[in-house]
Amino acid sequence: MARYFKNTPFILRFIEYMDVGASNGWQMNEVIPSAEVVRRISAEMPLEQIPPRNISDTAERWRYADGSGEIGLISSVTKAFCHSCVRARISTEGVLYNCLFANSGYDLRALMRGGKSDQEISSAIAHLWRARDDHYSEIRSAQTESPALTGKKIEMSYIGG
Repeated sequence: MARYFKNTPFILRFIEYMDVGASNGWQMNEVIPSAEVVRRISAEMPLEQIPPRNISDTAERWRYADGSGEIGLISSVTKAFCHSCVRARISTEGVLYNCLFANSGYDLRALMRGGKSDQEISSAIAHLWRARDDHYSEIRSAQTESPALTGKKIEMSYIGG
């Protein structure tokens, strides 16, 4: 894939593993760490790391040393980025999820239907965001069924992963 997209205007993204929820039963030994992907590609087509375009980028950027393009790597397992996450999602039912892997959310629809002002809703969202402690990707490990991770998780497909 890297060879195919080299010398094109497209930026290829690799992700270690997309843990889409509770239904896929992934195991750590199935993950190829992004560092290994970089090592393998760079062995044939040397790469150099470049800075992110903005603070919310989830992919590390690498360019080919000869200037013929770039790739991105999302290290969702070996370098979780929960601490810098700036993403929230709202379901079609009006439930706000602070984490892609949350096991519960916050009912914004009730606030809207309850006649709350835009400022009150904005304040509620700000409070929820500041108080969040979701960090699923930082606590997961090779034991995907560890006590910290058992229980219902919202499936990514439901909230638009």
